[in-house]
Amino acid sequence: MPDQYAMQDPTTRYPAPSREHQQEIPHPGLTNEMSSIPDHGEHTYRGSGRLQGRRAIITGADSGIGRAVAIAFAREGADIVLSYLEAEESDARETVRWIEEAGRKAITMPGDLRSEEHCSALIRTAVQELGGLDILVNNAAFQMVQMGGIADITTEQFDRVMKTNLYALFWLCKSAVAVMEPGSTIVNTSSIQGADPSPELLDYATTKAGIIDFTKGLASEVAQKGIRVNSVAPGPIWTPLIPATMPKEKFATFGENVPLGRAGQPAELAPTYVFLASGESSYTTGEIVGVTGGRPIT
Repeated sequence: MPDQYAMQDPTTRYPAPSREHQQEIPHPGLTNEMSSIPDHGEHTYRGSGRLQGRRAIITGADSGIGRAVAIAFAREGADIVLSYLEAEESDARETVRWIEEAGRKAITMPGDLRSEEHCSALIRTAVQELGGLDILVNNAAFQMVQMGGIADITTEQFDRVMKTNLYALFWLCKSAVAVMEPGSTIVNTSSIQGADPSPELLDYATTKAGIIDFTKGLASEVAQKGIRVNSVAPGPIWTPLIPATMPKEKFATFGENVPLGRAGQPAELAPTYVFLASGESSYTTGEIVGVTGGRPIT
């Protein structure tokens, strides 16, 4: 794995994921089903106590970006409630192992975020098991590429995308701000798709644009309560979601269209989430921070 702190050429910091033998995998996609395993910072991220004693919820924490953020948060001193689908239990257990290895508490909460009650239960669990909630990371999302565009998007798919990506965000934030104290933070995962939508991801891109506006509006509302709200907008990041939701001919060139010429790795996003969750960003709220390989988000 690359040394996180060494000076390196960003175009070659990570080799392109091996796709020669990579096949499409069933949704939701498990890490061990991938021929090229993403880097989550397991062997590179070094914490420095920036989140010491903080209590966090991370949705989609089993793999990909969520796992990388969970590892980084734990090494920075946070205890974590992990949200994920029951089908992702094996991935979640691996994330728990890394959190506990860092000496922090990991509380697992499998379930479907399309349930308002489950979203409310996540907040209650953080309060009951960790003693409160300081950080909410809304990272879970559903997408399914439809190469035929709008004609191929069913009402069922549209509903699932909206409920997972937007309704859950609303329910979680609504419950979270009711219990958060001044100094708390919310970090939402939007996407380059929110500013530069791909036709085959029309429904997903629509939700990501909504997350950008939601972040800005909620940040303005809760600023006087001392709560900050920001968003990370990833570009093409190599996670199980890619081979689980894209045809092989699509992900065979995944990430090659950005200025840096490659897909990003989850480990390359985690430091941005740490920055936005920590006191280092105390004068930053309502911002959308792009980690896109060079594609502009405005």
